[in-house]
Amino acid sequence: MTRLSSTLPSLLEGTDILAPTHEPAECEPTQAESRQILLDRLARTRAELKKRDIVAAVLFDPTHVRYATGARNMQVYSARNPARYAFVPAEGPVVMFEFSGCSHLTEGLPGIDETRPATAISYYFCEDNLQQTTEAWADEIDELVRRCGGQKGDKVAIESATSHAAFALVERGWQICDAQIPLERARAIKVPNEIKMVRSSLRAVEDGVRKLEAAIRPGATENEGWSQLHQHIIATDADYVETRLMNSGPRTNPWFQECSNRAMQAGELVALDTDVVGRYGYYADFSRTFLCGDGQASSTQRELYRMAFDQVRTNMALIAPGMSFKEYAEKAWQIPQPYKARRYFALAHGVGMTGEYPYIVHREDIDDKGYDGIMQPGMTLCVESYIGHEAGGEGVKLEEQLYIRDDGQVELLSDYPLDTRLLAD
Repeated sequence: MTRLSSTLPSLLEGTDILAPTHEPAECEPTQAESRQILLDRLARTRAELKKRDIVAAVLFDPTHVRYATGARNMQVYSARNPARYAFVPAEGPVVMFEFSGCSHLTEGLPGIDETRPATAISYYFCEDNLQQTTEAWADEIDELVRRCGGQKGDKVAIESATSHAAFALVERGWQICDAQIPLERARAIKVPNEIKMVRSSLRAVEDGVRKLEAAIRPGATENEGWSQLHQHIIATDADYVETRLMNSGPRTNPWFQECSNRAMQAGELVALDTDVVGRYGYYADFSRTFLCGDGQASSTQRELYRMAFDQVRTNMALIAPGMSFKEYAEKAWQIPQPYKARRYFALAHGVGMTGEYPYIVHREDIDDKGYDGIMQPGMTLCVESYIGHEAGGEGVKLEEQLYIRDDGQVELLSDYPLDTRLLAD
């Protein structure tokens, strides 16, 4: 297993970026801090609702439910089944509607005032009773909104529910809007000590990637290597891996080829993107490319790796409070022409409990696909690079996770070594 030598270039060389910390007190919140984080996240959610004159939000997205309330239950199942949800008013009691038989899971969560059994509003649960069930669901939400001071015509935010649910609330006089907007804005700025949960997730996932890297050997399949990460993150109380992005040899270009039963070969590149919803529900998101076997990298492999390294280091150094997304795109490292067609879709993106606001795209794409905004203290951002020639061959994926601190300094959060054989000149 290779490690970055101090004699080789560092991602932090020539920058003011702070090195990652492994101090236990900075990588694990206390019980009191964890409780306060939950309350502060709820407060941020309420503040974003108030900014938009939204009287209440009904959250179905399990990530947003967990962010606003701290309630964790069947995250993947809940992402595709509207079987649990949270009622979060701008003012008033928070009600968690939990899956049948699961009300005990919310005990002790400080932001939840009441737990009720959820009404599952999908054909899967209701069959021909769906309309009647949805009407009963809407009556209950209607009563809660009114209890919190809502009046006909007020805005109620909803997400990830059925269209019938939204229509039923409209019929009861509420103006429906998208709950994703205030929740994304709330999540984008981390509350005090929230970053400790992020660091805890990263440290655990880094240990998992060490096990994965040790399993990269000639003859082993991509899936065999990838499974090492899955096993480790579950053992360390993480939630799940959101994607299957690990590939080898010719499957490294273009990017976004999912893990397979292909056997890895000596001398090939092996690339991965962690995409782990980890400890405390926080995303650990970094990418690495390794060389399979004990041999030396080819000049072409080193050239690809050097370009990805230069792109990440240059673009990391541009991260700063007050930097606009468009200015960042204009100043970003310029990808050589033969590699532009297969560029990663984002230069950088927000990261918290999953990938989040903002998404900052390349200068070539910003007018068509992008938007402007300002980097702010409290944001955590991932800087991306993928280098693959448009004519084919192998590709290199690198990515780092960073934090803009309240004092304006930028801290590198991810801390997994680079492959010395690929970085050497």
